Amino acid sequence: MIVFAADNVIHPFYMLKRKIDNILIDWKNRPDRKPLIVRGARQVGKTMSIQNFAQQQYAHVVEINFALQSQYKKIFDDGYEVDSITKNITLINPNHIFVPGETLIFFDELQACPDCATSLKSFKTDGRYDVICSGSLMGVYYQQIESNSVGFKEDFTMHSMDFEEFLWACGFDETLTDDMFDHMLEVRPLSSLMMEQMTELFRNYMVLGGMPEVVNTYVTQHNFSGTLSLQRQLLLDYEEDITKYAIGIEKAKVLAVYRHISTFLGKENKRFQITKLTPSARNRAYIGAIEWLDNAGIINVCYCMHELALPLKGNYDPKLYKVYYRDTGLLIASLDEEAQEDLRNNKNFATYKGAIYENIVADMLAKQGYNLYYYRDEKSSLVMDFFVRSANHLWPIEVKASNTTSASLKRLCDPNTIAMHPDIKWGIKLCAANIGFNGRFYTFPYFMTFLLKRWLREQE
Repeated sequence: MIVFAADNVIHPFYMLKRKIDNILIDWKNRPDRKPLIVRGARQVGKTMSIQNFAQQQYAHVVEINFALQSQYKKIFDDGYEVDSITKNITLINPNHIFVPGETLIFFDELQACPDCATSLKSFKTDGRYDVICSGSLMGVYYQQIESNSVGFKEDFTMHSMDFEEFLWACGFDETLTDDMFDHMLEVRPLSSLMMEQMTELFRNYMVLGGMPEVVNTYVTQHNFSGTLSLQRQLLLDYEEDITKYAIGIEKAKVLAVYRHISTFLGKENKRFQITKLTPSARNRAYIGAIEWLDNAGIINVCYCMHELALPLKGNYDPKLYKVYYRDTGLLIASLDEEAQEDLRNNKNFATYKGAIYENIVADMLAKQGYNLYYYRDEKSSLVMDFFVRSANHLWPIEVKASNTTSASLKRLCDPNTIAMHPDIKWGIKLCAANIGFNGRFYTFPYFMTFLLKRWLREQE
């Protein structure tokens, strides 16, 4: 049973510690800062994090939500000069205060008013007020915002909570992360107590995912009551967003892809095959739907590599890909109602267990900034779940649902194979086992995946 690090502490939703907190402070401390656009999927905590930052860092905050306060869309009717915009804001609400150097303007739900992006050039040139925009930025709206503000904005993509943020929510601090990282660097096995505790915490994280409201409900109650209903509602909200923002014939295609993600993850090769949606479907007709869901922050796309060589970008087949949920908690919620309890008790998943662990690893890699790639040769005799790169090497990553033999990883890390693929030197196996190294590949428990990018930097 998990013992929380601070059982007597209630964690309000708006006080959950997030990595974006320090990123926002660093942004504010830069003298040459540009207006910032924070984008991400629905309910990942964008608004709460920005509001918390604004309240702590600014004497005056002007917050405008274009989805809930549609009257503010008219503030750009007289042009995009800063004085014109601030005057129109005060005409709607005279209580807003603009003091140069002390005021943050927060434009929320930017996708509901893409014209706002055109004003960012004026705010950057003027320099009197800081500006942060936030929104889901879906479909055509995102493309329009991109074209209107190029060169005069900074972008930050926010994800749901990663495993380290989940540990913070449970009351642990950075010393736990640093301790685990030291074990990785020294290739020193964890104690049985730490393995047991971290494995259970990680399994809970897989069940819950990283949506702040779901995590907050869990840490305040110290149980899972109500979390599934929150996740199921979020899945419905995503469908509503697709219906609202996807346009024309693409809407049906986007919904078809979205509703079949868990189905294809259950297949042996886990590859997303458009023809399985309908026999007459063609991949090129659905590329827009895949890209839409990716841009909306709902899925992670993992492409099949052409060659086992660097660089990764440009070395893949855009027609061959796997699709994962960006939040594994939502994957679990999309399955049977009993799936949460099954995963917590490690039962009743059979072959689907591999899909769940692949999904969580894909999510953890993406949250570290990695693009996702896998490899499968024509005969399927060599299959590798993921590849990431360090400064000078290509690293194969195999995800095992249990601590079983890794035939493909052994083959890739064999000296004869390495001679044919010189970018590969060692590999990584993620499974239910302790830290180790056999001379060819490193073994790490699943829950350490969030530290891989930091660890790979040290290897170079």
